[in-house]
Order: sequence, then C-alpha cells, then structure tokens
Amino acid sequence: MKILRMSAAALALASLTLLPVAAPAAAGGQGGLRDAARGTGVRIGTAVDMSALAADATYEQAVGREFSTVTPENVMKWEPLEPTQGTYNWGPADELVDYARAHGQTVRGHTLVWHSQLPSWLTEDNFTPAQLRSLLRKHIFDVAGHFKGRIWAWDVVNEAFNDDGTLRDTIWLRNLGPGYIADAFRWAHQADPAAKLFLNDYNNEGVNAKSDAYYALVKQLLAERVPVQGYGMQGHLDVQYGVPDALPNLQRFDALGLQTAFTEVDVRMMLPPDNTKVQAQAQGFTALLTACLLVKRCVSYTVWGFTDKYSWVPDVFEGEGSATLMDENYAVKPAYTSVRNTLLLAAR
Repeated sequence: MKILRMSAAALALASLTLLPVAAPAAAGGQGGLRDAARGTGVRIGTAVDMSALAADATYEQAVGREFSTVTPENVMKWEPLEPTQGTYNWGPADELVDYARAHGQTVRGHTLVWHSQLPSWLTEDNFTPAQLRSLLRKHIFDVAGHFKGRIWAWDVVNEAFNDDGTLRDTIWLRNLGPGYIADAFRWAHQADPAAKLFLNDYNNEGVNAKSDAYYALVKQLLAERVPVQGYGMQGHLDVQYGVPDALPNLQRFDALGLQTAFTEVDVRMMLPPDNTKVQAQAQGFTALLTACLLVKRCVSYTVWGFTDKYSWVPDVFEGEGSATLMDENYAVKPAYTSVRNTLLLAAR
C-alpha cells in the first residue's frame, strides 16, 4: 500500500486529531459533526438518498443532526426530474429542500449540466444543435428558477474535462462547442442571481492536468465576466492510491477569488477492511478537510453518503467498499472521529 501524502501544514494540523476527544458510539450521538464545525466557517454536508430519508428513521435523524448542508444524490439530475419531455417530477427534490429548511440546513443543487443521467427522450432523438441549445437553456431556467432562493450553491457544469485536461466528448461539446460552459453559467445566474455557481469534477483535487485545465478555464471565464464563483472537487479517494496534496490547488483558486469546496468525499478500500486500511481512510478524509480549513474561501466539505448501508461504491467498484464515515449499523469509524476532532480543533 502506498504511503498517504499530504502537505506539511496539513500533516501538522491533522496530527493534532490524535488528541483525546470522546467519540460517540453510534450514529454520531450528541455533539456530532454539525456542532463540531460551528465557528470554522466550513459547512459540513452529505449527499442524501431520498428513499432512505423516507424509510429509515435512523438515517433521517442522522442527516438532520450531523450536517449543516445537504446535496441531492440523484433527484435533481435531469433524468429523474424530467423523465418525459415537458413533465417535471419536482416531488422528491422539493421534499429534500423542505426537509433542509425544517432542519436549518442549506441545499447544494446537483447538477444542472452533465453528460450522464440524461433522459432518453433527450439523447435518443435527433435534435439539431440549435434545438439542443434551446433545450439546455430551458432546463436550466426551469430548474434553477423552480428552486430560486432555496439553493445556496449549484454544481452548474459537472465533469467537463478528461483527466488529461482535454474537454470531455459529450452531447453538449459535440453539438454546442466549448461555449456551452459559459452559456450555462450565464443562464443559471439569470435564473437565480443569489445562488453561488460552481464547476465540479473528480480527480481534480491536486495540481494536475485536469485541475490545470480548470484553472485556465476559470481565468478565461472571469476575463469574459462569466459569473463562475466556485470550484468543486469531488474527493472520491481510494486508500491504495494515496491522498492528493490539495492545498496548493485550493490556494491558487482562492487567489482567483473563487470559493472552493469538497463536494463528494468518500474513501474506499479493498474489502475486507483491516487496521492499516482503516487508519489510511481516516487520513484521507482528514487531509482533504484540513486543506479546506487552511484556505480562506473553502466553504464546504460534503461526504457522498455517510453510512455504508447506502453507499454507491460496492455497486461500481468490484471488491471495494467501506467508504464512508459510519458502517452499515451507523457505528462511527476512526475516520468520523478524526474528522470531528479536526473540526473541534479548528473551531477553537
């Protein structure tokens, strides 16, 4: 297994999490992550599975207690929102927004423009480029307009680049050209001027070809007065590959005046877990959080689910799992304790 690497500053702060702080036994208990983050300036969030929220009382209680911001795991994506052209299914997304309001939480909208989870009526019909542009514009105005004033931040364009820094070959790039990104941000801002508007991607946490491409894109968009306000890093990590040094990357986007955020953090491992993997996982979660806490404009740290009971990882990565802060029975892992301790120390 590769040794996990982080910046010297991150390592120094992360090492402080070894100080004794009582850890709750299950599901966070009192004094969970939300309370620990008070005073840090960083929102602590989770993606929410709406089926679990409705059917699992322990899950529902933990979402409300542990987190100050929530992201819809699926129900704001185009396919579930508009399965039939012209007919929107707002119900599940509205339920999440209402839940967040009742629990004093903010909502991160996910996502307005993506190449995946598009409805079949959009991808299987032979729309012209002009028609596709009109449909994309309408979708952004419909969705951002429907939730106007109720979403604090939107992932406007999701996963636009390949790992080598080239633009991803998508229905939007092929038909609309690279200008679709700027158009999407302008339309989203017109539909909801108060929402913070983010780019979002994976494998872009450290300085590499993909994050370099985003850095160049952001500078171009800002020069063109496009209302891009945030840079989101998903943070899907695997203990066998180590942890990217995110701090220099955050610092350069911070210097451009952008807000930054970790938006979908989980740290998977080959099963079964052992002590080495579990400790490496705790380092992974904490290293990204520490980098966020060290940068002025890093505003949120969101995990992509918090219990292995509903994690997406085993269905996608064969033989891997145990990727979240709690196990299937909501017992907290060392990663949860490390994250909580880091927040408590930062809040002092």
